[in-house]
Amino acid sequence: MYPDLRVGMVGYAFMGAAHSQAWRTVNHAFDLPLQARMSVVCGRSADQVAHAATRLGWAGHTTDWRSLVESDEIDLIDICTPGDTHAEIALAALAAGKHVLCEKPLANSVAEAREMAAAAAQAQSHGVRAMCGFNYRRVPAVALMRDLVARGRIGAIRHVRATYLQDWIVDPEFPLVWRLRKEIAGSGALGDIGAHIVDLTQFVTGQSITTVSALTETFVRSRPLPSESAGLAASANGTVLGDVTVDDAALFLARLDGGAVATYEATRFATGRKNALRVELNGALGSLAFDFERMNELEFYDATGPGAEQGFTRILVTEPDHPYVAAWWPPGHGLGYEHSFTHEVRDLIEDIAAGRDPAPSFADALQVQLVLDAVEQSAASGAWTDVETVLEPA
Repeated sequence: MYPDLRVGMVGYAFMGAAHSQAWRTVNHAFDLPLQARMSVVCGRSADQVAHAATRLGWAGHTTDWRSLVESDEIDLIDICTPGDTHAEIALAALAAGKHVLCEKPLANSVAEAREMAAAAAQAQSHGVRAMCGFNYRRVPAVALMRDLVARGRIGAIRHVRATYLQDWIVDPEFPLVWRLRKEIAGSGALGDIGAHIVDLTQFVTGQSITTVSALTETFVRSRPLPSESAGLAASANGTVLGDVTVDDAALFLARLDGGAVATYEATRFATGRKNALRVELNGALGSLAFDFERMNELEFYDATGPGAEQGFTRILVTEPDHPYVAAWWPPGHGLGYEHSFTHEVRDLIEDIAAGRDPAPSFADALQVQLVLDAVEQSAASGAWTDVETVLEPA
């Protein structure tokens, strides 16, 4: 009975599948003012995108993303492609009056991100909304963490400690996929997973990173290609190799504008770690810690209680009054990774219907891009580097 929000999605691999799950589920879980319609999915291969449309639940499919942008039958463009295409698709969609959901990081460069943020600000005056997809914000335990900080439960924050550890490219024989090529991915572990912990820590603390001291490392500098390509070197066994042009690991110190000091580590070479994201905050009155490997839990240390009773408390974040959880299962029945995307599109739908700007906005995502850029500059120079301030549009 509600008006339709007709979605066209570009890209159908890992992120496309996660977003499809969200669009399929959101109106079944939440009572929303708009009904999401999975209209068209777009991909480069006609056969593969047709198969993806059937498998993921899209009504139609195309190999031309411009047809989605130009179509009067599409209201929102969901961008789930590699970073080198984000700017072109998003700018065209905003110019055509389409709402946009764009996966993180927003772009492959500050220049692209700045142009996208400016276009989103201009479109906003015409009622068009744009959001960047930092899905970990929508994990209920993370949303609760932010709420406890905002209510002053741990006092002034002194330390921020964030890590994101994976191991999927530890094997030097793992092929040279697009995520290992700067011209497509923009950066390596820094942009792929480091962007998440940059956004997440700023989100839960309400503070922004102002200056960084960084190092990056590429441990395996050439990798096998799926097939031979002219002009590329061959290994001793005859396998054709291509250069890895992104970082494998990024580590940095930071200062935040609220007075906190921070450490960040993002790597895809932490052998044995699959998707280990952890954030800990130490404040004057207590501490909070979130570990994605136990994503339905939040650790809380309240230093204001009697000394004999102090210790980290495990909060099982599955109660109906916890963020997002009332739409799902009885207490104790945990949620999963996919729910963060459902919550993401739920918030976006509500914001579009209410005529308000969603968060994180493209301006928020530009600020993250400026942090990533400062990290790369610092790693190259060996010096502390200030993060450029995002200027509000005139």
